[in-house]
Amino acid sequence: MEIAVIWIPAHIEPSEPAVARCLSHLRRNSYRFAGIMRASWETVEQMMIDGEVDVVVIADFAHLPPDRSPRIEMASATGIAAYGDHTVPGTQLG
Repeated sequence: MEIAVIWIPAHIEPSEPAVARCLSHLRRNSYRFAGIMRASWETVEQMMIDGEVDVVVIADFAHLPPDRSPRIEMASATGIAAYGDHTVPGTQLG
């Protein structure tokens, strides 16, 4: 079972709607919930690098810093994200 954390950036308030959305995702995917993080992206990144976390769940692509690492990008001919009507240049899944 994969270990997952929910990451909500510190500036997102109220955080409850984002947390609820992420918890639903965790349940649907049967991830082992390790907690909610409000730390910097660099802290989350280090946990992934160290192998402490398998999955980071976010409520909205807009919460991710654009210069984050590691990055996974999905090429799209239209520039439209596969998940809804969001136009996301260089669509990034994480």
